[in-house]
Amino acid sequence: MDRHNVNTFRGFFNNKMKICVVIAAYNEEKSIAKVIKGLKKEGYKNIVVVDDGSKDYTVKEVKKQKATILKHFINRGQGASLKTGIDYAISNGADFIVTFDADDQHNPREIKSLIKAVKRKGVEVALGSRFLKKNLKIPFIRRIVLKLGALFTWFLYGVRLTDSHNGFRVFSRKAARLINITSDRMEHASQIVEEIHKNRINFVEVPVTITYSDYSKAKGQSSWNSIKIGFRMLFRKFLH
Repeated sequence: MDRHNVNTFRGFFNNKMKICVVIAAYNEEKSIAKVIKGLKKEGYKNIVVVDDGSKDYTVKEVKKQKATILKHFINRGQGASLKTGIDYAISNGADFIVTFDADDQHNPREIKSLIKAVKRKGVEVALGSRFLKKNLKIPFIRRIVLKLGALFTWFLYGVRLTDSHNGFRVFSRKAARLINITSDRMEHASQIVEEIHKNRINFVEVPVTITYSDYSKAKGQSSWNSIKIGFRMLFRKFLH
């Protein structure tokens, strides 16, 4: 299925400042309603959930919360879902696009910090970093994998980051139009960094909180999957 071939149930954008929150969701019926409610409580009404072929009641829960929903009829991956949502936001006039996880790891109150960083620091992208926060509570193995991922990203693309695989980001409209996500699955996070480097997009890292629950840890990437992503990144960089 073409990534633009989606069903749209509800339009949006009625605020003066066009901020769109894009959420990629796959089998997130347990958390998605809470995530949307939290965003709305902070004043974010332009919420786009891309359902990536879920087998559960994710779509039903999103409809209950009256958020915009786009649907992939097969599971294509988080990268493809973000691409669908970002393209939709751009076509509907978004000035700022927020990527936000569906598993309730991110704090919606921190979106303002990322947007302020883009507006005030003369940059086009704000990347969330859990490692810039004090009192970190990151599982040990996860911490090691993330640190190795940051080193790997620096080795491949020459971009120094403290947290290269954090899904909490803000793009300006200009940056979102320049960044072309073609990796359908989880390696899209590394491709975004590659696109930032290739297009010489100014960016800044901003401290964000990541809340680890049993649910979010179960939904997250395993260490073995992270290794496989690393090999795919190497293939893409040197052999593709």
